Amino acid sequence: MRENATPRVGIIANPVSARDIRRVIANANSLQLADRVNIVLRLLSSLASCGIDRVSMMPDREGLKVMLQRHLARKQGPDATLAAVEFLDMPVTARVDDTFRAARMMREAGVDALIVLGGDGTHRAVVRECGDVPLTGLSTGTNNAFPEMREPTISGLATGLYATGRISAQDALASNKRLDVEIRDGKGQVRHDIALIDAIISHEQFIGARALWRIDQLAAVYVSYADPQAIGMSAIAGLLDPVARSDPGGLVVELGRPDACEFTLNAPIAPGLMEPVPIANWARLDDGVPHRVMQRAGIVALDGERKLAFNAGDEVTITLRENAFRSIDVAACMRYAARSGLMRRPVSHTVVR
Repeated sequence: MRENATPRVGIIANPVSARDIRRVIANANSLQLADRVNIVLRLLSSLASCGIDRVSMMPDREGLKVMLQRHLARKQGPDATLAAVEFLDMPVTARVDDTFRAARMMREAGVDALIVLGGDGTHRAVVRECGDVPLTGLSTGTNNAFPEMREPTISGLATGLYATGRISAQDALASNKRLDVEIRDGKGQVRHDIALIDAIISHEQFIGARALWRIDQLAAVYVSYADPQAIGMSAIAGLLDPVARSDPGGLVVELGRPDACEFTLNAPIAPGLMEPVPIANWARLDDGVPHRVMQRAGIVALDGERKLAFNAGDEVTITLRENAFRSIDVAACMRYAARSGLMRRPVSHTVVR
């Protein structure tokens, strides 16, 4: 069991997650800035209880940093025992580049773990840059298949117990799959990107609004895992042929036209939005085996957001990768803490003579 002399945790909170167009076309709620601040405060409290007195955090210009600093400046009541926050010295663009830069800076600074507040897209951006640093995901986005809905206090405790060395990597960490996307044009130029949950092939020719919701434009759904309880495009695969996070392999689902398909599948593609999905066929994806996309031109959406356009002369392949990155298994950590008595403190009894 390792013991870290100066454990350090990073926090990356997307202040604008859950504000895409799916707020309009579905009955999804929106997490307010004050709610995000409250989540961070709960994290700081539980991290401090584990002995972590300082955390690094991504700055923003949406008001999250300002509101949080007001609480931290009080130094009284419940705010008096919080871990201190050091905001990264970096330019703020209010784009995904901020998340890329913050994750890279925290990795280079040697943080023991990263706590991420956001949806699938935010977590995908962190995974692109965090390397071997394990992450704890907290769901604050629209369609959330990767980050879990958990009480932040418990997520902070699990992260703190791991970061301070009281729970080993073997007992605390889970291995995760991802999808690698490669687009090679006729001149041999190659573009690469990743998806944590799903890579969707669309007939559309332009990226436009990034959020994806129109079933009639979809050609195929590739997933690293598929939970029948999920919301989003991965729910199509989850309700068709479930693949657990810990299962080997993934799944590809080919969609057809309503008048030329095997059957339609009623799926929750966004909060409050149920749609009939025409299913043509589906097959398993094996680890490390590239799968050629049959669609000749269109868009690749990564974890629910349109990202990459391709043309008729391009070759698009999607490859499932197992053991691609690590995350903190909050439930496993808390079970270990209970079995090992990590939360117990001895009581000194005064002898009265």
